[in-house]
Amino acid sequence: MAGAAGSSQRSDGVGFKTFGANPRVAASPALGELGVPRSKRLLDLALCTLTLPIWVAAMAVVSLAVMVCCGRPVFYASKRRVYRNHSIRALKFRTMVRNAERIANRKTIPIGAQRFLNLPQDSPLYTSLGRWIERLFLTELPQILHVLTGKMTIIGNRPLPENVIASLKEEYPYAEDRFLVRAGMLGPVQLVGREEIPDHLRLHLEITYCELCLKSYKIWLDLALLAHFVLVAVRALPQSPPEEVERLMYQYAQGGLRSILRELGNARAARSER
Repeated sequence: MAGAAGSSQRSDGVGFKTFGANPRVAASPALGELGVPRSKRLLDLALCTLTLPIWVAAMAVVSLAVMVCCGRPVFYASKRRVYRNHSIRALKFRTMVRNAERIANRKTIPIGAQRFLNLPQDSPLYTSLGRWIERLFLTELPQILHVLTGKMTIIGNRPLPENVIASLKEEYPYAEDRFLVRAGMLGPVQLVGREEIPDHLRLHLEITYCELCLKSYKIWLDLALLAHFVLVAVRALPQSPPEEVERLMYQYAQGGLRSILRELGNARAARSER
């Protein structure tokens, strides 16, 4: 969106540049109701189909564990923005005590260093089982059902409640640009760690991802981010600083399978040398 008419450039003071809403992009009908490039939607369906036995079994095991250890409800559903002005009742496994959303939300917790609402895993609102579900990155697994119905995508910026969006817009008027592509189960921020990144850098990464999807989407971008996330989840790779994730996104968006495998191999080699 840089340099386009109507865009507003903002410097974040640490080498990144973020951009306000570009009217030509915001008004573009290219994605339509689908909310993602068609090749991205086909990739979602292919991945869901190929991994069907894995995620069905994982959902069954986690659901049973929550039922036995924590009781009902097994799932937590809340209204979240997923694309432009579209919202859904997004599903998650319940990892906190009952009625936790009434205790901790953007209205009850004073705004500090972050306007995104991220509760640390040592919060007393988490159940013991819930902390393990969070550590294993399984909390959002039920949202694969939203992927199947086209309401979400596998790789994309996380859905947000409206009160968090309103809080972000007070400081960052361009925050809604992160919804130019449909929200996902995991995104570039998960490679950094949501508690390790300030708001302006998180928005920068999220908006950059949308720009790459809108301008020249290739399935290698999502496949590489997914592979990188899996390696982080199994502790084969460490989480990366924001500038490194941005570099990786641009490289993944431009490269093919061979260059992606080379980059992941280099990252593992660098970890081994430390």
